[in-house]
Amino acid sequence: MPRFPAHPERRAAIVTGASSGIGQATAVALAAAGHPVVLGARRLDRCQQAAKEIQAGGGEAAALRLDLTDARSIAAFATEAEAEHGPVEVVVSNAGEVLPRTTLATDPDDFARQVQVNLLGAQRLVHALAPPMTARSRGDIVFVTSDVVRVPRPRMAAYVTSKAGLEAMARAMQMELEGTGVRVGIVRPGPSSTEQGASWSPGEVEAAMDDWTRWGLLRHAGYLRPGDVARAIATMVATPRGTHLTLIEVEPEAPADAGAPA
Repeated sequence: MPRFPAHPERRAAIVTGASSGIGQATAVALAAAGHPVVLGARRLDRCQQAAKEIQAGGGEAAALRLDLTDARSIAAFATEAEAEHGPVEVVVSNAGEVLPRTTLATDPDDFARQVQVNLLGAQRLVHALAPPMTARSRGDIVFVTSDVVRVPRPRMAAYVTSKAGLEAMARAMQMELEGTGVRVGIVRPGPSSTEQGASWSPGEVEAAMDDWTRWGLLRHAGYLRPGDVARAIATMVATPRGTHLTLIEVEPEAPADAGAPA
């Protein structure tokens, strides 16, 4: 029978973009499953508050500042995360930003920043944390992407580009790390009710919705809740050794329509 490296009893986890939304819900879900978690984001105060709430519920949690546009911040976060709970066994790369801009209307520096946060920063983080995981022959890396990889949306040019690149990198890593004991998975959420896009002006929202409707991208009014995606991530991480969930796609269910044909 094939043998797979056993998980340790304590599987320390880090979650990026953990100050709100999917990232924070994922940290809560992993802590509830027994993982010591480190919440990372630029909004440290929010991560600290979430960590306190996890601790109050009996879980283990710490909060650290993480700026994915800053190489020194990423290096410090990786070092300090391991100092908090020991060797990192689970990495959830969730941080992301989205600007409501077309390709031509996006300032090149803003475009580059989006790619830095959503793709390049993620690569720098796993570059720091994954080699020790492969040396121990165990670990889980989960990249949170978006269904815009499968069906691109207009007026999200830099986001679409960076998330597509992130998923391509994850696919390459799956092949590169096969047989090392480190599993790389992709969780691809559809439209979600989070703070992402909360800074868009009413005009930007209206223009985007008009374009998405014109291209048939708004099929119904359902949205995912952060906890919906967090459960998928926790399921991927908890899957017993010998099984590799490479992609989980999560879409909101359409609201029930009593007049719809059976």
